[in-house]
Amino acid sequence: MKVKSKICKGINKAISYKGCGKETFNRKLGLCMKCYPDFIMNTEPGKLILEKAMLKASKPRLQEEKNKRELAEAEKFKKDRQKLTYLLVNVKNLCHEYIKKRDIGLSCISCGVPYNTNFQAGHFYKSELYSNIRFNENNIHGQCEKCNLYKEGNESGYRAGLIQRYGIEYVNSIDLLASSYKKNNFHWDREQLEEIRKYYKQKLKSVI
Repeated sequence: MKVKSKICKGINKAISYKGCGKETFNRKLGLCMKCYPDFIMNTEPGKLILEKAMLKASKPRLQEEKNKRELAEAEKFKKDRQKLTYLLVNVKNLCHEYIKKRDIGLSCISCGVPYNTNFQAGHFYKSELYSNIRFNENNIHGQCEKCNLYKEGNESGYRAGLIQRYGIEYVNSIDLLASSYKKNNFHWDREQLEEIRKYYKQKLKSVI
């Protein structure tokens, strides 16, 4: 189909623009390629069309930038969590190593069986349930494998053993710490864990 030439004159959104009146084959909004840029740049309707076009063109770029930011934030969060998890494991290992060295020669806290080299660092209040005292040395003692692994910590025996070894006030203080955890939304942060790691490194030096 052959394109017919028409007079340069604004139509639709450019209807207020007179144009140059010359005949042209290439038109936008009825305007020739010389008049159209002038309409876009120098009239209020044209500026509005340009603004909308630029906004539309920028959306994919803005979305792409947003996606990149969100991906970077997710990756940073993942790395920070991995580092925090590693730090938790490191602190746990140091803490348990200290407890096992501290309690060398002492009988199992929960059943009284004589000490042996297979003793483990057993928690009175379970570490997975009471995170705030998982590294509290008063809550951790040398315990035989049978009590720690196969009797789920032997809680009743553990309590009796603590009272016998340290007295009821000692146990009451641990109970208080455990109950306070249930009332608070507790989470470890890096600074706290670093301090505990330093603490147990120093404690280990005192028992080696």
